[in-house]
Amino acid sequence: MPWLHLSYGQNGLDRFLTPSDSLNTKKKNTVILTESIVASAALVGLNQLWYVDYPKSDFHFINDNDEWLQVDKVGHFYSSYHLGRLGAEMLQWSGATQKDPLLYGAGMGFAFLTAVEVLDGFSSEWGASSGDIIANTSGTALYVSQELLWKEQRITPKFSFHTTQYAQYRPNVLGSSFAEQILKDYNGQTYWLSVNLYSFAKGSKIPKWLNLAFGYGADGMITGNEKNKELFLTPKSEISRQFYLSLDVDLTKIDTKSHFLKTIFSVLNTLKVPAPTLEYSHREGFRGRVSYF
Repeated sequence: MPWLHLSYGQNGLDRFLTPSDSLNTKKKNTVILTESIVASAALVGLNQLWYVDYPKSDFHFINDNDEWLQVDKVGHFYSSYHLGRLGAEMLQWSGATQKDPLLYGAGMGFAFLTAVEVLDGFSSEWGASSGDIIANTSGTALYVSQELLWKEQRITPKFSFHTTQYAQYRPNVLGSSFAEQILKDYNGQTYWLSVNLYSFAKGSKIPKWLNLAFGYGADGMITGNEKNKELFLTPKSEISRQFYLSLDVDLTKIDTKSHFLKTIFSVLNTLKVPAPTLEYSHREGFRGRVSYF
């Protein structure tokens, strides 16, 4: 019967996703090989999509630390953390001891993003950024330090995005499609540090899944360097940092015996759950939002 086949398929997938009780060398080697192939393919693809149309140069650094009100740097922090977390969890699935996930898994995010900086450094259009490298290091350090200190992730970087009016004025820089804007329009990006309350008050009646989230974003940015803003025909806007306080859900703390659901929750836990939010900016002061993403 169809439901029997569906149930069998789900059970088989759940067994596959169940972490090994002890080191499974075959799984471990498969994880390392897969991560290496995916990272290499991603770098090749990134080179073709992003760098190939621009002339090469000698390796060089640039100082872009004052651009985009540092939203891009927070993005590097976020990416490094979650790439490292993903690499570590995949090695944990193979039954590897804590040392291997921390050294090889968590280091994967840092290594990949460092390789991206090398591509930047050899492009005449860009350049390697010391600020990006510091942000990458900080994201990896947040994951590793929590594993060493608490053996769990109590503070999780998260992401949310909404479209803005600014992309239409510089689509080549801020994105011409929704998918591009998610990556390029820093006006619509918000990065969060989501803190699990129960993990700091174990034994309390606080729901294990309840988080308090602190967010950062910015608005009014047409170009990374606001000194050049007058070069673009755009509506008058004042750039402004934005700070947020909101509730959130740690999906990994939801009790379930299904390893399939645990995997889904782990992936979705990179995103902030829409919730009532208090926002502050120097331009508009405090204001409440019924829901923000």
